[in-house]
Amino acid sequence: MSSLSARALWLAALLPLTTLAQDAPTYLTPPKAIADLATAPPTPSVSISPKNDWMLLLERSDMPTIAELAAPELRIGGLRINPLNNGQSRALTFVGIRIKNIATKAEKPVSGLPENVRIADLSWSPDGKRIAFTVPKQTSIELWTADIATGAATRLLEGVNDAIPGVPFDWTPDGQSLIVKLIDQSRQQPPQAPSVPKGPTVQENRGGKAPSRTYQDLLKNATDEALFDYHIAGRLVKVGVNGQQTPVLSARILTDFNLSPDGTYILTTTVKRPYSYLVPYSFFPKTIEVLSNDGKPVKTLADLPLAENLPTGFDAVPTGMRSVNWRADAPATVYYVEAQDNGDPNKEAAVRDKVFQLAAPFSAQPTELAALSLRYRGMIWGDNSIAMVSDGWWKTRKIRTHQLNPSQPGTLKTIFDRNTEDGYANPGSPVTHTNAWGRNVLMLADKGKAIYLMGEGASAEGNRPFVRKMNLDTKATKEIFRSQAPYYEVPVEILDEKNNVILTRRESIDTPPNYFVRNLSKKSDVQLTDFPHPYPALKAVKKELIQYTRKDGVKLTAKLYVPEGWSKDKGPLPMIMWAYPREFKSADAAGQVKNSPYEFIRLSWGGPLFWLTQGYAVLDDPDLPIIGEGTAQPNDTYIEQLVAGAEAAVNEAVRRGVADPKRVGVGGHSYGAFMTANLLAHSDLFAAGVARSGAYNRTLTPFGFQAEERTFWEAPEVYSRMSPFNHADKLKEPILLVHGEADNNQGTFPIQSERFYNALKGHGGTTRLVMLPYESHGYAAKESILHTLAEMNTWFDKYVKNRPTEAAQRAGQTSTGRK
Repeated sequence: MSSLSARALWLAALLPLTTLAQDAPTYLTPPKAIADLATAPPTPSVSISPKNDWMLLLERSDMPTIAELAAPELRIGGLRINPLNNGQSRALTFVGIRIKNIATKAEKPVSGLPENVRIADLSWSPDGKRIAFTVPKQTSIELWTADIATGAATRLLEGVNDAIPGVPFDWTPDGQSLIVKLIDQSRQQPPQAPSVPKGPTVQENRGGKAPSRTYQDLLKNATDEALFDYHIAGRLVKVGVNGQQTPVLSARILTDFNLSPDGTYILTTTVKRPYSYLVPYSFFPKTIEVLSNDGKPVKTLADLPLAENLPTGFDAVPTGMRSVNWRADAPATVYYVEAQDNGDPNKEAAVRDKVFQLAAPFSAQPTELAALSLRYRGMIWGDNSIAMVSDGWWKTRKIRTHQLNPSQPGTLKTIFDRNTEDGYANPGSPVTHTNAWGRNVLMLADKGKAIYLMGEGASAEGNRPFVRKMNLDTKATKEIFRSQAPYYEVPVEILDEKNNVILTRRESIDTPPNYFVRNLSKKSDVQLTDFPHPYPALKAVKKELIQYTRKDGVKLTAKLYVPEGWSKDKGPLPMIMWAYPREFKSADAAGQVKNSPYEFIRLSWGGPLFWLTQGYAVLDDPDLPIIGEGTAQPNDTYIEQLVAGAEAAVNEAVRRGVADPKRVGVGGHSYGAFMTANLLAHSDLFAAGVARSGAYNRTLTPFGFQAEERTFWEAPEVYSRMSPFNHADKLKEPILLVHGEADNNQGTFPIQSERFYNALKGHGGTTRLVMLPYESHGYAAKESILHTLAEMNTWFDKYVKNRPTEAAQRAGQTSTGRK
């Protein structure tokens, strides 16, 4: 026998044990019932006008095609840019707008739009009489407006620079003009990498500590730097709603701008070199300036250096000025925050942050508004006598809200002081409304002595959203509205506080969300929208919010779904558990109910509910808390707690007669994929798993991941034990790995799945790796999503549904694929 034929025989003998890369040359589609659900038309989004008199019904675009996703894309500075039109390459768009009068329910379309239009960056004028939006085209981006009274749309200009997330224009307070960022008119062809390199790309650190998380889409070389300048450089132009244009500012590397509430000044942020190859553009050196509304320099507020060397810890912040913005309640007053502890959460400090303000004409010294003992979290302005400032601390999960009198700075009155994990104690968020400048300010009541609060209303019986009025002196609250069974009803806006009229979104398990005007005084309601059920195939599905207990006494909750027509007497079903673990510092908080039993059955491309049409039960989003009370860190016992939580969830589904314990599959996305691999490696609970876009080797995220603040060098044993890559030899159950080739999420580089697949294959594991071209961390193209669902369906059917049942195994059949 020749050596060639011997080698051929040897290779043929390996075929049953290996995975070949030629079995899926084209995109697959799942069973029709799954495909129909995945491609169902999305329900419109809504947007309410500043004066609460109009509602926009925004028709959402369908999934893009893979051809659209394959369009040119530039990934630089932490951004993803369409180099053809200088916009964001994966921005959310709408394909139509209808205008509805809230009082009369009369409805009309926005007319005059191009055919096959895509709409982005929608914004109301301060007076609510117009909307502005961008229309991305193939080689440019246009700015349009529409008149609310007539519905007529008008094109104002083209050449909008929309490369950075955020709205690329700002309304003037009179609603008659907009300040718009346009591309640099003088730019030539985009920079090209030299065909022959002039030298290597070099980075250097001279002793200073510069830990950074595993960011993606970063600059890599001098060509990337030049391309960043080319696409981010922009000039400002003022354009009237009549189309008349006036230049405001010549081109610069402008990353942010917004008008003062009175329209007199412009606050700008420009970045400058040296750029970084380790962090996104938001950490680059920057200059923050105040300009007049015609572009003349008024005040340089800060020149900030490269923030590449932040201390470790989730409360680490850059030194110098940050969170710079305009006071919403004042004509032209800048406020900002500065760290008092060098931005280092590991350093002891009585005061962590201070809030300052500086009013026009910006010639005086800034005045201190508040000194905070925890890290600044946010500000809500009311008027010159009241504002709310919040501070918090990650390690203790503490969050506080303080009342501040801006005209008498320095004195804080703590309104709320709670643990962020304690949903039952969450008082809600202060309600805002739009002032004459189009800015959101506190909605005050009782001559400024009370505020309104809206919240999720977490409780032992499930979430019950509410509206309350709170007296700021006594902290006494009066409940104005609370969701009542059998509905899950969310307050959206207070339309008329004097007459107790609110706008809500109401739904139930089998009734899709729709909008209602509720007159609470008259106990009447008017339905504004009539969106049909988007998933008729799931109308008869049964959903239950179940509660059970982990073996250490921690109370847990999950959503259990069974297919139409199933009953206990028909016997247990194959089941899919789809989950995502979360960290807690308190067992009591971990055990709180976090959902509502009355929420509508929602589908998302990434969820598991499709398999209700295929004869599976689904256990969705079960609590899998990883708890570290006191000085303990949650991840020190991650594996034990993860397995205990999954065991409790599966056992409860089995106890209820829903799940066959020998036919339970597990899956998850991102950190849920990481969970899936660990559960298969460290337990015998599941027949097979699906892990999408996960990270499996924690040494590749050495400066922290998820809620883990410690670095690899501080806790190597934790990183090692939590990495399923290190336990690939223990993982015997079949696992399907799916990953987007263009994943941009911190830590979930595609190489994570590639290396994990190789490790599993090397130990004889049953595994399959599917890499989706052009897909990011969340998948977008219709072909990609349908293919993923098809892969998952085949995998679950082969290794879960068609696995011998527990009854069959008891009758003597051999179990396959178990430890």
